[in-house]
Amino acid sequence: MKALSHFKTITRHKILVTKYCFRIGLYRQGIMHDLSKYAPSEFLVGCKYYQGDRSPNNAEREATGVSLAWLHHKGRNKHHFEYWVDYAIDDERIIMGARMPRKYVAEMVMDRISASRNYMGDKYTDNAPLEYFLKSKDRLWFIHPQTKKELEGLLRILSRYGEEKLFRYIKNRYLKG
Repeated sequence: MKALSHFKTITRHKILVTKYCFRIGLYRQGIMHDLSKYAPSEFLVGCKYYQGDRSPNNAEREATGVSLAWLHHKGRNKHHFEYWVDYAIDDERIIMGARMPRKYVAEMVMDRISASRNYMGDKYTDNAPLEYFLKSKDRLWFIHPQTKKELEGLLRILSRYGEEKLFRYIKNRYLKG
């Protein structure tokens, strides 16, 4: 039963992200989004730790001390800012966040909206993705400052004006800038 529930959850999420990506003109990214979640190294772990109201990666991390499924996932999906962590070339830091291309920041926003909708259900509001981001914002030292600024700005547009205005802004201004 967990396998079917997990499959439905990740598929519902993928369909939502695909729909949203298509609305902002990111057709290839919409089609390719999160395909690694169907790979055995992610899917089987997701089935084992499925709970329905949060990421199974968190449950795996709590049970084993590390989420191997997450490490696999973030290393193959450019819409996660963790994908963009690299060695620093200065003496101040050992690792740093590289700036994300705008098309991946836009996909990340679509991903966050869809994940919030998926896990929150009827409790979802357009403010939810921003609230989730703000909870951890100060601890996100490994995201590039410009990427963090862009992500927060887009989530604030969603929170204040809703999806329609956000999608229009991303398609007509953000991705063209």
